[in-house]
Amino acid sequence: MRNELIAVTCSALLVASLAAVAPPAHAEDATLNLTIKNHKFDPIAPTIPANTRVRVTLQNLDATTAEFMSDEFKGGKVATGGQTVTFFIGPLKPGVYEIHDEYAETASKTKLTVK
Repeated sequence: MRNELIAVTCSALLVASLAAVAPPAHAEDATLNLTIKNHKFDPIAPTIPANTRVRVTLQNLDATTAEFMSDEFKGGKVATGGQTVTFFIGPLKPGVYEIHDEYAETASKTKLTVK
């Protein structure tokens, strides 16, 4: 009986720790697929829904490291050359937000429309 209790407790702790590592995807999550090549995002001016958590998949087609980020909202991720990363942003209020690659800010700067 004691061993079963220990096993159940360990299993519960494992599940809780895994849940803390990555937020689960929800059916209501929107998605945004981005690529970055030559320090430019594609699509160049993406649009996402307002008041919705958005799952972003960023594929870095360059050999150098890139980082999706915005100074106007939390969220973003580093992708080394050739890497694809997934992360979440939002929910965001309607508006237009600047996004850029932190490693090539001037070349990559564009707008994310939220509506």
